[in-house]
Amino acid sequence: MPRSEKKTGFEGLRVVTFESRRAAEMAHLIERAGGRPMVAPSMREVPLLHNTAVLDFGVRLMGKEIGMVIFLTGVGTRFMMEVLESRWAREGILSGLRQTILVARGPKPVSVLHEWGLKPAVAVPEPNTWKDVLDAIDRLKQSRQGMTIAVQEYGISNTALLDGLRARGAQVVPVPVYRWALPEDTEPLKRAVTAIINAEVEVVLFTNAAQADHMLRIAEELNVVEKLKQGLKKTVVASVGPTAAEHLRDSGLPVDFEPSHSKMGTLVKETAERATALLERKRAGTS
Repeated sequence: MPRSEKKTGFEGLRVVTFESRRAAEMAHLIERAGGRPMVAPSMREVPLLHNTAVLDFGVRLMGKEIGMVIFLTGVGTRFMMEVLESRWAREGILSGLRQTILVARGPKPVSVLHEWGLKPAVAVPEPNTWKDVLDAIDRLKQSRQGMTIAVQEYGISNTALLDGLRARGAQVVPVPVYRWALPEDTEPLKRAVTAIINAEVEVVLFTNAAQADHMLRIAEELNVVEKLKQGLKKTVVASVGPTAAEHLRDSGLPVDFEPSHSKMGTLVKETAERATALLERKRAGTS
């Protein structure tokens, strides 16, 4: 093939993205990388505006019962403040947080805390898995024995993280701030599941674990879970990072690639560079 005709990136491969809030951006990234995007929004964020768990946490925070707060997501951190502000003034909430050890998993919750004038004692480094959270906390001088630790949760509860904290002697207070729901229109998601089964796509990208859960929920509704899993055996499956990859594997799904950094742009770029070779190996049965 002449150099001028040489293809790059995805080389025209059909790429499924389950991204919802940033679906347009994801489709653009795939197109720029030479792919043909199939956008299948898989979820919507539903804030728990009448979240008794958050309000109960607020009561304990104001009562100085909380020794540590672990923030797992930037979006969840903001939602938590919205709920708390329905009952208390922000300055009172911030005053309560300043008297605790603040732990932020990754740059997004760190950024939100900085906006409020708060500096976390622990900023968990990449790849931000639950094990990294525990390792970072273990490096603190303070003992966790008997400490009450609140964990701002998102989507599915991370039982491994909660159990790890309990094993260290902590009293754990899960604080679910929002939940993932299926999108109101599930037809694009159904079409994506069918396309994977029919080998009409070559690459599937996951940017969080809940996307896989919702894909499987739709497959259950259609009674095609095993067909979907078989289809993914002949499709390149890329996960944005270790946390999502671990959940995919626990769900019986393959993971063929993880990028060097857990970022959406890096996921698309690096998957595009390797997709053709990965696909050839998978379909030849040598991967």
